[in-house]
Amino acid sequence: MATARKDFAPTTFDPQAALLDALDELTLLALVGIVDPPRPQAKAAIATAQAAGLRVRMITGDHAGTASAIASQLGIDGRVITGAEFAAMSDEQLIRDVGDIGVIARVTPEHKVRLVDILQRQGQIVAMTGDGVNDAPALKRADIGIAMGITGTEVSKEAAAMILTDDDFATIVKAVEIGRALYDNLKRYVFFQMGALVGFIATFLGASIFNIATGVPFLPLQTLWVNFTTQVFQAIGLGSGKQDADIMRRPPRRADEPLLPTRTLLWLAFLGLVMGAATLAVIAWAGDVHGMDVARTMGLATFSILNLFLSFTVRSDVRSVFTLETFDDHRFLVASGMSVIAIVVATELGLLQRLLNTVSLDLTQWIVCVAASLSIIVVTELRKLVLRHRSAAAGQEERP
Repeated sequence: MATARKDFAPTTFDPQAALLDALDELTLLALVGIVDPPRPQAKAAIATAQAAGLRVRMITGDHAGTASAIASQLGIDGRVITGAEFAAMSDEQLIRDVGDIGVIARVTPEHKVRLVDILQRQGQIVAMTGDGVNDAPALKRADIGIAMGITGTEVSKEAAAMILTDDDFATIVKAVEIGRALYDNLKRYVFFQMGALVGFIATFLGASIFNIATGVPFLPLQTLWVNFTTQVFQAIGLGSGKQDADIMRRPPRRADEPLLPTRTLLWLAFLGLVMGAATLAVIAWAGDVHGMDVARTMGLATFSILNLFLSFTVRSDVRSVFTLETFDDHRFLVASGMSVIAIVVATELGLLQRLLNTVSLDLTQWIVCVAASLSIIVVTELRKLVLRHRSAAAGQEERP
C-alpha cells in the first residue's frame, strides 16, 4: 500500500503583532498617574537644616530621573549621579568631589556604606536615615543611625541609634534644634558655676592673705545661704532657659570642640578674681566704717548680687545684657526674681538675721553693694564690645 508524504511549512508566532492586533480591538477609557509626593513640611525642614549648616543628601534606589525630580522639589542641591557612576569613582576622587554630589540613585547597600565612610573620612558627623533591610549596614556605620518607627523593618530599627515614631524628616531637624539648645544651656550652666566657684575661692583666699575680716569673709551659714539660694536659682534658670532665636542659623560646632577651652577657663578665672576683689573691697571698707557685722552683711549682699549679674553675662558671649533679649526668657527672669528676694530677706528679715548673723542695711549701704557688683558687668561688656567689633570686621573681610 503506497502512502503519500505531505510537507508542512513551519509557522512562527509574533507576540508584538499579536499585541497590536489585540489593541486594535480595545478602546482607551482612562489614564491613571500615581505619584508619592514629599510631605509638605519636608521642604521647610530641609531649608532649616541647610541654614543650620547641615548638608542633606538623597541616596535612593529609585531611578535617577525620579530622584532628581524629588530633590528639585525639596530643595536638595548638588548634581545627580547613579550608583554605577559612584562605584566607578576612586576614594580620592570621591573625597575631592563628594561636596558637589547631592543625589545618588540606583544604589546598593554597599554604595550607602561607602558614602558614609567617605564623609567620615572628611571629618564630618554623618546621620543616616532609612527603613529597609538594605539600609541596616549604613545605619550601623553612621555616627547616628535613624530608623523609621512606622514603616521601618525590625532589622533597621536594631541597627539604628534612634527611631522616629512619626517617620517625619522634620522631626530630625527639630531634634537637632533641641540638642543645640540643651548644649547651649549646659555651657551657660557650667560657665556660671565655674565663675562662681573661682569667686568663692578668691574671696576666702584673699581674705586670708590680706587679713580682711580676720580671714573669714562669710560665716558658714552665710556661705551656705548664697550657695543654696542665689547660685541654685540662677543655675536652674540658665539650665532651663529659652533658646536663642538664631540657634538654627549657626554653623555646627566641631566634634572635638572642648566644653571649656583654655581661653574660656582663663576668662572665668579672671571673672572670679573680679568677684573676689569687689567683695573684699566692700568688706574692708565697711569694716573700718561700720563694724564687722555690717561688713559681713554687705559682703554677703555684694557677693550674691555679683552672682546674679554673672548669670546674666554668661547667657551670651557677644550680646550685651542691655538688650531686650536679656528679658525675654520667662523662666530665667523668675529664677532671678527668686534670687533678688533671697538677697533682700537675708539682710532684712528678722528670723534670717538671727540665723545668718546679718543686720539691716540702709539705702547708702545697698547702693555701695550694687555699685561694687556692677564691676562684673563693666568687664564683661568691654570684652563683648571687642568681640562684636572683631566679628563685624571679619564679616566685612569675607564679603567680595
